[in-house]
Amino acid sequence: MAKTAALPPLVHPERDEITVEGVLRALADPVRLAIVRQLAAADHEIACGGLTVPVTKSTITHHLSILRQAGVVAGRQEGTTRFNSLRRNDLNALFPGLLDGVLAAPR
Repeated sequence: MAKTAALPPLVHPERDEITVEGVLRALADPVRLAIVRQLAAADHEIACGGLTVPVTKSTITHHLSILRQAGVVAGRQEGTTRFNSLRRNDLNALFPGLLDGVLAAPR
């Protein structure tokens, strides 16, 4: 019987490690911004497969990794599914109004 390899743990920066430059760099990409808009509108966790963006599954994974590393989203593993959520509280505490301003911008 083949043994399933463990997935690597998801790494998130602590709140005090999140920088405005990193957040803005992550949000500058239209696909990542679309992901953040979906997470903000849902106001709950969304599995990677539940995100609707015009890219491949591996590209979504790449974009989510960049968003996680920047501190914009948090992810958790449950079996083989990764769930993602917006780190709204951390972002609002660090950069008041930034996220709301970005989300309110015209598409």
